[in-house]
Amino acid sequence: MERRTKFNVFYVLFAVMAMLAVQEGWRRAQTIEVVPYSEFEKYLEEDRISEVTVSDQHITGKLKKPEGGKTVVIANLVPPELADRLSRYDVKYTRVVESTLLRDMLSWVVPALVFFGIWYLLARRMSQGGGLGGGFMSIGKSRAKIYVEAKTGVTFADVAGVDEAKAELQEVVEFLKDPKKYGRLGARVPKGVLLVGPPGTGKTLLARAVAGEARVPFFSISGSEFVEMFVGVGAARVRDLFEQARGKAPAIIFIDELDALGRARGAGGFGGHDEREQTLNQLLVELDGFDPTTGLVLLAATNRPEILDPALLRAGRFDRQILVDRPDKIGRLQILRVHATKIKLAPGVELEQVAALTPGFSGADLANLVNEAALLATRRGAEEVSLSDFTQAIERLIAGLEKKNRVLNPRERRIVAHHEMGHAIVAMALPGTDPVHKISIIPRGVGALGYTIQRPTEDRFLMTREELENKMAVLLGGRASEEVVFGHLSTGAADDLAKVTDIARSMVMRYAMVQALGPVAYEEERPPFLGGPLPQGHREYSEATAREIDVAVRTIVDAAYQKALEILRRNRAALESWAQKLLEKETLAEAELADLRGAVAQPA
Repeated sequence: MERRTKFNVFYVLFAVMAMLAVQEGWRRAQTIEVVPYSEFEKYLEEDRISEVTVSDQHITGKLKKPEGGKTVVIANLVPPELADRLSRYDVKYTRVVESTLLRDMLSWVVPALVFFGIWYLLARRMSQGGGLGGGFMSIGKSRAKIYVEAKTGVTFADVAGVDEAKAELQEVVEFLKDPKKYGRLGARVPKGVLLVGPPGTGKTLLARAVAGEARVPFFSISGSEFVEMFVGVGAARVRDLFEQARGKAPAIIFIDELDALGRARGAGGFGGHDEREQTLNQLLVELDGFDPTTGLVLLAATNRPEILDPALLRAGRFDRQILVDRPDKIGRLQILRVHATKIKLAPGVELEQVAALTPGFSGADLANLVNEAALLATRRGAEEVSLSDFTQAIERLIAGLEKKNRVLNPRERRIVAHHEMGHAIVAMALPGTDPVHKISIIPRGVGALGYTIQRPTEDRFLMTREELENKMAVLLGGRASEEVVFGHLSTGAADDLAKVTDIARSMVMRYAMVQALGPVAYEEERPPFLGGPLPQGHREYSEATAREIDVAVRTIVDAAYQKALEILRRNRAALESWAQKLLEKETLAEAELADLRGAVAQPA
């Protein structure tokens, strides 16, 4: 009440002062007349002024008799020598005084504003983490992005092809909606749920869909955002993140790329990982410390589960691990249908055919495929996206962009045509191989001078030794064709040889398909999702065994190559005639290859 009274008195004083100022201005306007200096001189000559006051810029005179209510006249002072000269001509003259107030103010205010602006921007960057060392004013604050309630914009309807993962996460959604329901029989929801799988399969999308379905706050942060150059910062950010989440419970904390934070302690790196280990320790403490009945759920995603710290994966922390794998044919079809709603499909486009042509594609790959097909249709001026647009998009993603400017000489074109036709004829001659979908001698990508695409009829998860040998024979068909027709070898089979060698070495070292070496795996387990090269210089077998492995690999590859040579020698006429057709048309589709399929002789 006292503060309110003070404000009222201030307003009254301000109003009174404003009224006095207006009154003074009105009085001066009524009694003072501003005249040119020439008029002032006349007033002096006519003896109408009784008193004169001179300042640096103005001259003021008091009239002997008021005229029209005016008692004072004022004029801008003109130098005497100039006034004498101008008075001779009987003209009206005055002096204009230029005001420098604005210029003077700007000369002081503008530099101050510029300095203040620079200071403000630097201070803001420092406080938001953009300055040196990640921002000293908020160095221990969590950088999690908060999506309140349904603002993630994603639900389970937007996630397709991972039905099993959605079913597992539906339980988390139900718990977040009604936590008391799960305490009825003494059960508790898992504290942590770890989503593992290859890149692009939709792990982050699934986590956002859980928040969208449950309509709870969603804290999203990457594992790398915890770790800084200063020891203790990551641990402080972990504490701050969980404090924020507890304040908004029920809520979801989502840590993407958990491997950046949760790598096994003491593994890899030299120094500088004390900060990461402290951050991981703090995360383990927080996982033990919070009560899941409060409605707080931790989701995390990684594609490198093999390097995570065992303490992070034990029961009571990340209780549940959900595999989000690459979709099968049915899953790919569901994903294509989700993304196809955003484009205009031509009548007759069957997405089942597109799904059959994309084995091994992840959800992100399929979304990119639909977008590429729409771009191709737009580029050719079509109103709808056709099946040919999808086929071209698949070829572009698998083999690369067409290099129409890469002109081969006639001899090279003949070699490439026979090379690709060799792949196709061997594939048609062997049982259990995928049907040939398309052959082309148009260069694509970095080094592909031609390509042969096979269309799988179904998803395969197991392969026998015979099927692997047939696959190697198909890959070596191009090299065998060059030897049969031209009697020499070229560099065109470099990629085929690398793939064949990898298959043969895996047969020997991973799958134990050579009886002489016994049922022993000689190769270390590769990362399950990212693959990658094998460790160099480390092996747990003798030199004699290494020699046996090399001999076995060479034997398997030689056998596959001889099989390809035999097939092509038996079908030499078909090879020559169809290679000529390929030279003329440059591309042969599956329908055009039907006659060749019937003419190919099967191996004895």
